[in-house]
Amino acid sequence: MFEPFRKIFRARPETPRPSVPEGERIYVVGDVHGRIDLFKPLIDAVERDDREAQPAETTIVLLGDLVDRGPDSAGVVAQARELQARRRVRILAGNHEEMFLQSFEERSILRHFLKHGGRETLFSYGITRERYNESTLDELQHLMCAAVPQADRDFLRGFEEYVIAGDYLFVHAGILPEVPLEEQSRHDLLWIRDRFLRHSAPHSHVVVHGHTICDPVAECANRIGIDTGAYRTGKLTALVLEGDTRRYIQAADEAGTITIRKMGTAQ
Repeated sequence: MFEPFRKIFRARPETPRPSVPEGERIYVVGDVHGRIDLFKPLIDAVERDDREAQPAETTIVLLGDLVDRGPDSAGVVAQARELQARRRVRILAGNHEEMFLQSFEERSILRHFLKHGGRETLFSYGITRERYNESTLDELQHLMCAAVPQADRDFLRGFEEYVIAGDYLFVHAGILPEVPLEEQSRHDLLWIRDRFLRHSAPHSHVVVHGHTICDPVAECANRIGIDTGAYRTGKLTALVLEGDTRRYIQAADEAGTITIRKMGTAQ
């Protein structure tokens, strides 16, 4: 008569931890926002970590928002292009890349772009502050077309909307809860915030995202937010995924000195 009770109290098997495919190691970098001073040393640290770790097929994933707000978006774009030319790099479209590209054609978007960090992007491409201040929106569009190389624009247009690796989904902003991935809108993937962040139930994958600043990293059961606010806090973070493990590499600006930190999982 006690058999049912033994079944009730018998230890249940643990739920497997989320993992990436065997033999792979993935470095996921949060929103750079023009901070080339953090991006370069973080990538250097990632490369060192990769050389020192066990052999694996490695991929770097950039979560988007390479541009705007920080002082050197042009430099970040150039560095990302160079990086992708020599190793496996997947780059996701962010809402700031989308605004930037649309600004070449749409004045209403240009105004919004400039208000949210685009001015600094134009400065990084050589448009002077004096020329910027004296130009109308129409004139700024002409200046942008002349200043920003077509190759850079084509590069930004080639960014992906999402990447899947094992149990993880990498996307810039998030996903609309309870909607199949193939039915997600580009707008939600690049712009969503509250409906995604407030959702606590599991998704089809653990979602690794940027877009919303969280310092420290936000590790939840269904998502991991790694936008640690590079342009505001001086911290640019990479999540390292291998097997079912997680760890972090961070470049931090401490009174003008860039420090590299390595950290275990926040869980």
